[in-house]
Amino acid sequence: MNTRIEMSENPGEDERSAILRPLRAHNFSQAGDPKRETIALLARDEHTNEVIGGLYGEIFYRWLFIELLAIPEQARGQGTGSRLMNMAEDIAREKGCVGIWLDTFDFQAPEFYQKHGFTKFGHIDDFPPTHKRFFLQKRLVR
Repeated sequence: MNTRIEMSENPGEDERSAILRPLRAHNFSQAGDPKRETIALLARDEHTNEVIGGLYGEIFYRWLFIELLAIPEQARGQGTGSRLMNMAEDIAREKGCVGIWLDTFDFQAPEFYQKHGFTKFGHIDDFPPTHKRFFLQKRLVR
């Protein structure tokens, strides 16, 4: 097979899917069906019912990856983040997950996650410049 490589500056979903397809096929052949499942825990304003934040994640290969956790500034300090994390952990356990992992920046909330039993397993310096990006995990005991 002959191939040519080209640069695409703002690729769309079609290009992403074209790259993802053979990667997922390879992963499936090596590790089996990841049994993907997406979850969302929505934090709503009690008066307007508007979604103001929450937690969004994906379960695959028996791990819950928390992609997003957001609580607006005015709602912080009321236990919402802790409730979301506890609910996510309960869901992960119900789904038979081995653990939970996520990434966060030093200016976000690494201490919050550590308070919830997460440990660092890696970081990247200067991402963004002068800051760090941390990778954290929590193993679930069965």
